[in-house]
Amino acid sequence: MLDDSKSVLIMRPEVVETKEAKVESQDEGFILKTHPEGRYLYCVADSGKRADLGKIGIDDKEVYTIPLVDLCAVVHNCPSEPYKSEDNEKVKRWVMAHEKVVEVAWERFGTILPVSFDTIIKGEKDRGAEENVKNWLKEDYAHLKQKMHKMRGKAEYGVQIFWDPKFIAGEIAKTNEEIKNLNHEMKSKSKGMAYMLKQKLENLLKKEMEKKADLCFREIYTKIKKCVFETKVEKTKKINEKMQMLLNLSCLVDKGKSKELGEELEKIDKQEGYTVRFTGPWPPYSFVALG
Repeated sequence: MLDDSKSVLIMRPEVVETKEAKVESQDEGFILKTHPEGRYLYCVADSGKRADLGKIGIDDKEVYTIPLVDLCAVVHNCPSEPYKSEDNEKVKRWVMAHEKVVEVAWERFGTILPVSFDTIIKGEKDRGAEENVKNWLKEDYAHLKQKMHKMRGKAEYGVQIFWDPKFIAGEIAKTNEEIKNLNHEMKSKSKGMAYMLKQKLENLLKKEMEKKADLCFREIYTKIKKCVFETKVEKTKKINEKMQMLLNLSCLVDKGKSKELGEELEKIDKQEGYTVRFTGPWPPYSFVALG
């Protein structure tokens, strides 16, 4: 991974939250003022050729590659200071432009290692930024090649599974004997006793829903795991009141197996009470930690 303790100096903000598009200022003491030159790094690509990708970078910067042997860094020229702004909309545009360049490089070179937003390799007093890029590629060559080999022929997909908790609760109530008995008993009791039984029923139903959710997670995860090379379990998110997210996965998939994954997810989507969101393909953002 990138390491600013080596001869290559990497500039990063103290906080870069690309999801929320917030950037906080960096400690000014960390900025190397003796050389204003820098190279903004988008990704490392599986190519040893110099190439111009055009004015597609942040703020329409000219994007090109810096090759070393059979790898290259996809960069644009920039000052040795982080991208920072109090205008969140502006930062969002920067982040979107960064991701766009990564996608263009992925389409052109086939295999890439994405780098985090706002990673800048600096020049030094006696050595330019481009030379430092080459030095970093040389120093991390074995690690980068290993990562490149792992990512070759693969893409990232997002898989989110939702269920309708009201529907699922209704199905449990139809089949669970204890819940059916409590429902029947409530009808013949006084208001006070019926209220107590209702509380008991709600607690029981909550426990049964949790058991069902855990069982469904494990069953679905096992099915998905068979179709993918690697998975990362992400945090579930609240989307709306009607549907509850049961599973949120990032999946690294061999390109030849994406159809198999899609077919497995289609089976789940056809089950009453369940909905699937299947997105991608994307560059392997979740499976490469550079920057």
